[in-house]
Amino acid sequence: MYALELSTVFSAAHAIVIDGRREALHGHDWHVTVSLEGPELDADGLLLDFHEAERHLREIVAPFRNANLNQTPPFHRVNPTAEAVARHIAESLRDRLESGPPKRPKTVGKRRRGARPSVRVASVRITEAVGCAAVYRPPAPSARARRR
Repeated sequence: MYALELSTVFSAAHAIVIDGRREALHGHDWHVTVSLEGPELDADGLLLDFHEAERHLREIVAPFRNANLNQTPPFHRVNPTAEAVARHIAESLRDRLESGPPKRPKTVGKRRRGARPSVRVASVRITEAVGCAAVYRPPAPSARARRR
């Protein structure tokens, strides 16, 4: 199994609701670490081009930069906890990877050029304060989904 990790930081404010009470609006530098994994490499020896992964992550968090998360979709309807932010990033990245270039059949030996190996989001870690992190690990694909 191969893994890639990439990270970014964005500044944003939020006010979460805890036990029915909304805390005061406050800001964080949200440190995001994404781990991607897959069982094989492409013909160039890559699990996924770092530039592609970084572009996706940059585009996913762009609406959050210097924003009030409570007013930014999807968090205008969801309590903007670190856990919820991690899940949103993981699911958005998963959707982008799944809608990438179609996989081509394997050739003997190496994969054909342009074919993308199976890559999945293993985890997204959000650190909003030193020593405080939330990690979201998407459920592994079911055996049925893997056979498709």
